[in-house]
Amino acid sequence: MTEKIITKKEVEYVAKLAKLEFNEEEKEEFTSQLNSILDYFKKLNELDTERVEPTAYVISMPNLLNEDKVKPSLPQDEVLFNSKYVKKGYFKVPKIM
Repeated sequence: MTEKIITKKEVEYVAKLAKLEFNEEEKEEFTSQLNSILDYFKKLNELDTERVEPTAYVISMPNLLNEDKVKPSLPQDEVLFNSKYVKKGYFKVPKIM
């Protein structure tokens, strides 16, 4: 049997913060489920991870970033060609402030 780490009162409190409504049966069920999950984490804490190196990926992965390369851009006239709103060689956008 799992140790009670989370109480029904705490489930009610979190539900209130999340603006959720549960009946009594659901509150009991969530309390039990949350306690089971936390009990499982206790079992994981028993594992010896002393020689396990922290990692961001399960398998070894090289750097996935692409190298920056300078390439010529499109000509300004070609970029602005399909826009209805152009002013002095730039896109005209609505004023924000």
